[in-house]
Formats: sequence, C-alpha cells, structure tokens
Amino acid sequence: MLDPRANIREIKEAEELERLSPYAVPAARSRGRRKPEAPCTTRTAYERDMGRIIYSLDFRRLRHKTQVFFNPRSDHVCTRMEHVIYVSYIARTIGKALRLNEDLIEAIALGHDLGHAPFGHSGEAELNAILRREGSGFQFKHEVHSLRVIDVLAEHQGKRQGLNLSFEVRDGIVSHCGERYLETDLHANREKTEKDLYPGAESHALPASLEGCVVRIADRIAYLGRDIEDAARAGLMDFEDIPRDLKQTLGASNRDIVNNLVTDIIRTSQGQDAIKLSPGPAQAMSALLQLNAHRIYASAKVRRYEFIARQIVDGLYEAFKQGLEDPEALAQSPIPVLANLAKFAAEHPEPQASRDRIICDYLAGMTDVYASESFKSIYQI
Repeated sequence: MLDPRANIREIKEAEELERLSPYAVPAARSRGRRKPEAPCTTRTAYERDMGRIIYSLDFRRLRHKTQVFFNPRSDHVCTRMEHVIYVSYIARTIGKALRLNEDLIEAIALGHDLGHAPFGHSGEAELNAILRREGSGFQFKHEVHSLRVIDVLAEHQGKRQGLNLSFEVRDGIVSHCGERYLETDLHANREKTEKDLYPGAESHALPASLEGCVVRIADRIAYLGRDIEDAARAGLMDFEDIPRDLKQTLGASNRDIVNNLVTDIIRTSQGQDAIKLSPGPAQAMSALLQLNAHRIYASAKVRRYEFIARQIVDGLYEAFKQGLEDPEALAQSPIPVLANLAKFAAEHPEPQASRDRIICDYLAGMTDVYASESFKSIYQI
C-alpha cells in the first residue's frame, strides 16, 4: 500500500526510468522550464504541462476554430479541438507501443495548434500577407505563434504571462509542423537548445525528442482521412475516389487509413531511435496527401470560403489599425470587439510591442465565429 507520506511524483518518475525505452524522455530528465518552479508533489512535469494547456482559454477556443471547412457549430465538421484530440489519441497509441513518454506526447499534441488564427490556414495566409504589406518585420506561422501563446500570451493564475511549460513540450509544439509530404523517417534533433526553438521553426527543424516526432507524423495521419470525410459531405471527394493502389495499401475509410499507418509505424520503428514508415505506406500516404491537396484544399468551393475568410481578416485588421490611432476613443467604443482591443493593448505583456504585433496577437486569438460576428458588428450597413 502506498505510503501517504510518499512523494507521488517521485514514484512516477522512478517508474518511468524503469519502464520507458532508452530513446524516450522521462520526466526526471526534462531540461526544465524557463522560469524555475518548485515541482508538484503529485504530477510529473509533463502532466503539469498538460493541465496548464487544457485549462487555458486558448485551448477552449479550439472548439470554434476551423480545421478545413468553415462551419464550426456543425456537429459533423471537424474543428481544431476535435483534431488535437485525434492527434493525441493516434500519437499516444504509437508512443505506448514504442515505450515512449505518453504524458509528453499528450501535452505536445494538445498544445500543438494553440496558435492557429481564425479560419485555419486561410486566415494564416491572409494575416501573413497583411504583415508583409504593413512592413511589420515579422511573419505569422501558427506553430511559432503556438509557442508565443504558451510563452507570452496565455493566462496563468490570473495573469497574462505564459504557461511556463517544460522545454520538451515547448519544443514539440513549435516543431510539430512538417510541411514535406515525403517526411516519413524522423530522427530527433537532440542537440537543439533553447536558442534554437524559434529559428528552428522557420526551417521546420525536427523536434528534440522522439515524442515530438511521433506528434509530428500523427498530425498528418489525423487529418488525412478525416478531411475526406468532411469533403464527402461537401460533395468534393469521397473514399471511392481514392485510386485502387492507394486503397490496397492504406484502406478505404478513415478508420482503415489510421489503423494501417499506425500499425506500420509501430512495426517499422520498433527498437529504433527513429519514427518511420516503411516505403510502401510512406509513398501511399504522400500520394493521398497530394490528392487531397488537389481535390479538397484547391477546390473552387474551398477557394470561395478562403476569399470570405480573407475579407474578414483584412477588414478586422484595418479596423483595429485605425482604432489604435486613438486608444482613448477605442476604449469607449460601443462595439465590444473594439473596446476589448483597447483593453488587450493596454494590458499587453510586452510594453514595447508594436501596433502590428498587438493586432496580430489579438486577431490570432479569435475564433472563427467571433471574428465573423465582430466583422459584422464593425461593418454593418
């Protein structure tokens, strides 16, 4: 029977050291936090990080942020909240089989999309275009902004000071976005340091842990077949449209695709200091991702939605830019989104933040629904 005086966290950490693969990152070997804190007596560092993420306002907003199709109030359309739960489930399944640290995997997975702007990649692209037009001197990338959210913008214990997460979770979050479809042999970049995190995201550098690599590949597996399910409801593409050779390798449903890819990764990566797909599934996954890009993401229906999303983001940015020219008048605005902007700017955790940085931080935190309603409240005729 457990001694009630025992430090439960230390028992958990000792158990991890005995059980986990030599390629895993036990909580006891974490590189720690940017701001030192006394450890919890019950939770490991990664369990504590998981709690800070799921209790944050930024995590709650994911339920009203778009994955691909704009209708986050529909029970049948995938939202960011649903997506991160899928990623967590898939990544933990792989990690458990490979004896990696499941708590680290789950913390990375649940936090990896906290920095997404409203309207998904469409909103991100428009926000980036605006920043270039304004000569802001910085870009918007959702993975980099996710790290900015947890380091700077998120509220913890009633203060906007960031969540102060561990190095491994922060690294996994900022390194989760592997844009290359053929990236199917992932090796942890264990030489990474704190100073490499933000610059590394610009070049899509690999994570510093295998746990981060698992989340990075699980991110693609999670949306590969799920996007087809949404596309079928939109009349764009169905599983019947997948070529026969890809069906033979991956399957003919989201369930089969996930199961076959996860099984292959586990078998191919067993006993290795890498996360891998074997050649056949790797090529099939790449081909299906490219087919999705053509049939779904580049479709006329999605492009029309992107046009609407761009108009909303651009209109909000212009209104916020004009409003910040007179902060006192902005604070007295009868339009809630403008009055809230004044409060956000006054309480921004970086006193010297530029106008563009403040607007970007504020706009990126909006949900699709709030952005749409705010646009209507400002530009109502």
